[in-house]
Amino acid sequence: MRTPTRANLWTPLVVTLVCGLTLALGYLNKARCSGVPYDSQGRSLVFDRLKDSSVCYSDIQFLWLGRSINDHVFPYLSGGITDSGGLTGGTVEYPVLSGLLMWLGAIGAHTDAEFLLQSALILAPFALATAWMLGRMSGWAALLWSAGPPLVLYAFHNWELPVVAAATAGIFVVVAFDRVPLRTRGVLAAVLLAVGFCFKIYPGIFVLPLIAFVLTGGVGGRELPASVPGRYDVKGALAVAGAAVATTVAINLPFAILGWDGWLASFTFQSDRQADVTTNSVWFWGIRPLFDSVEGTDSDYARFVSLASPLLVLASFALALWFGWRRYRRDGTYAWVAVSGAMLCGFLLLHKVHSPQYTLWLIPFLVLLRVPWTLVAGYLLADLSMGIGVFRYFAALSAGEDASTEELAVQFGVWGRAVLLVVFYVLFLRADLRRRRNTEDDSPETTAVPVGTSPV
Repeated sequence: MRTPTRANLWTPLVVTLVCGLTLALGYLNKARCSGVPYDSQGRSLVFDRLKDSSVCYSDIQFLWLGRSINDHVFPYLSGGITDSGGLTGGTVEYPVLSGLLMWLGAIGAHTDAEFLLQSALILAPFALATAWMLGRMSGWAALLWSAGPPLVLYAFHNWELPVVAAATAGIFVVVAFDRVPLRTRGVLAAVLLAVGFCFKIYPGIFVLPLIAFVLTGGVGGRELPASVPGRYDVKGALAVAGAAVATTVAINLPFAILGWDGWLASFTFQSDRQADVTTNSVWFWGIRPLFDSVEGTDSDYARFVSLASPLLVLASFALALWFGWRRYRRDGTYAWVAVSGAMLCGFLLLHKVHSPQYTLWLIPFLVLLRVPWTLVAGYLLADLSMGIGVFRYFAALSAGEDASTEELAVQFGVWGRAVLLVVFYVLFLRADLRRRRNTEDDSPETTAVPVGTSPV
């Protein structure tokens, strides 16, 4: 990695400072749903009254109750899942590292407001680290992460910031540390992506294109080790795969051994979740009416979604990997970041759950990959319509009021995001990285692009 000049450091510093201000706004937005008076379990009495109508709901505050977090039970070890799908004994519906963060955020907390604040303090550094890395890689484009509406709406909606930081860090070590051997960078990136997998699953899918990138020798095949006789670094690819598997096993194994039922329950819960109105997916709004299912719990509809959704998600992954290979055969580089972004688009579009905060997963790819800003703005508009409209929709339904306007906002968000995810899927597969504008001493017109930097 080149030694950064003062000008090189200025952009990521400003981007990070702006991110801090946006995080403060995000916390203040969620904190509107908390505060005195509290009930006997430490739940803010204003939460149920304001969470939807004032659009200040957060899973963090909601899950203060119902997962034994308020009782400070260490997660998974004594837990399980009931026949009706209820989680018991401290088990939460997320992988183990997210469960640990939830437990840490509750230490010493006696109310949901304290839990929200302490969780925000734990999560914020991950957002700041993401801002800095994106600023180092893509310059001022990183303000999309640091100053965009999604960070205000979703930074403290759930526990997404650590997983986004892990995924971004996996890309960062490959892109930025260009003087480190590719095998080493690939293994370190695989470890980081596996850590992300243990937060929220999705970074694990990026290991596959990373393996292909290392297998083919990086940019233009120029980073194949001298000991490799042919065109493919099989040993390096296996090392990347092994690092990802070993990291995942090392993190999960203690929980699986000490509390198998609680550990397994988190996966069972997500597998059994139905594509109902809370999932914001194209399945509920597009496919459900074909089955005449009102609530999205009809057995025929549920069985169809449970089969079709994973099959189509896997098909979108395979298609992205194949197009990545075609691009490699044409250009000599397996564009693993672009393929990873396309795979994420396929997941967001076709998975049975599309929670609002998943937008935070996508934003780094919109920063890193060259796609038209008009399309990015369109996606943010659709996301705002969903992120605000869905809670106003729930508020209207619970109050027994006419919810047609709010439903229209939700539908615009669902279908606007869906169309643009298809567009991004296609564009990502052809895109190169946005590069930070270099200083005069490191000008792209006068300096050759270092091995391992772009396109990846």
